[in-house]
Formats: sequence, C-alpha cells, structure tokens
Amino acid sequence: MKRISNWAATAVLPGFIGLGLMFTGCKPRPATNIVEGDAAQKVYVPPGKYDKLYMFASGGFSGQVSVYGLPSGRLFKIIPVFAQFPEDGYGYSEETKPMLVTAHGFVPWDDAHHPELSQTNGELDGRWLFINGNNTPRIARIGLKTFRTEEIIEIPNSAGNHASPFCR
Repeated sequence: MKRISNWAATAVLPGFIGLGLMFTGCKPRPATNIVEGDAAQKVYVPPGKYDKLYMFASGGFSGQVSVYGLPSGRLFKIIPVFAQFPEDGYGYSEETKPMLVTAHGFVPWDDAHHPELSQTNGELDGRWLFINGNNTPRIARIGLKTFRTEEIIEIPNSAGNHASPFCR
C-alpha cells in the first residue's frame, strides 16, 4: 500500500473541506417579505379582458411603433411606419411603397421617435397617433382604429426635427 506524502494530504484536504462548505453553505433561505405570486397577480390580465392602458413605444432605428398593454406587458402589435416590414408587405405594396418616398428618393428606413396622441380642443381623442422620423424630416399619422400608418408627410426646409409631432 502506498503512503500519501504529507504535502499531498495537505493539498487535498483543504479541497475536500472547501467542497463540503460549499454544499452546506448553499441552502436556500426562506423568503421573508415576498408573498409568492403577488407580483404576477398584480399584472395578470385574463384572456378576453382588456388592459387598463396601452403604451405606444417608438421603435427607434427599426422605424416602427410597438403597442403594449399595461399592466400585462403583452405586445399587441408592431406598426410599421418608416421602414419596410416583410411580415405584412408594408413598404412593398403599391399602397404603402409611395409613403416611403422622400425628396431624396425612396428612403425605406428612419429613426422613429416621440409618438403623440391626437387632440380635439386640448383633450386626447384617441383617433390618431403621430410620430416623427429623426433622420429625415417626416411625420407619420397612424389610425388608431386600424393600427396602420395612414399617411407620411415630409416637412420642407427642415432637418433634425426631433420631437416635432407634438399637438399642443
């Protein structure tokens, strides 16, 4: 039988001790102030029910607008605005391709920013959503009955029109 030298025993023994401490030190601790399922229950919206609010988020360089339900956080729709969208043919059809034509030619991309809801007499009316393109001086009008881009206009003699669709 071989005898283990003193240095080998001193090198291996701390490893076993460390391994033992690792397994005993990793026991899960009970939650003290968290009620299980509470956070999920606060944002749960059952199928067939509506969210209380809807968020229209600018897509930045995607050139799109995303529609989320709140508090559920469900993504309801991606609305193509300043960029082609092969999923539904936006920017490829005879109806939508001309909307992406600017004074500089066909520009099928932009940096979408600052969505703004339409107003009537200073009150939000929920008919339209306006959003600007940051790279080209364009503003789009999205119909909130159809969630489709209805019109894109180019602002002449303008550049860098960041935050330009505000209705106030």
